[in-house]
Amino acid sequence: MAKKTKDARGQVILECTEHKASGKPGTSRYITTKNKKNTPERLEVKKYNPILKKMTIHKEIK
Repeated sequence: MAKKTKDARGQVILECTEHKASGKPGTSRYITTKNKKNTPERLEVKKYNPILKKMTIHKEIK
């Protein structure tokens, strides 16, 4: 069995960018993981926003 040394995978929160600008109550957030060694920059992913009922860009906030 392989020995687990340093865990490069960390949990990140993705938040909708269009939802903030719309002024509607609530937030659209997703939790995912990413390899911090391979992708040190912040993630931008197209995800579904159930409040706006369309696909929007979600950016990493933490």
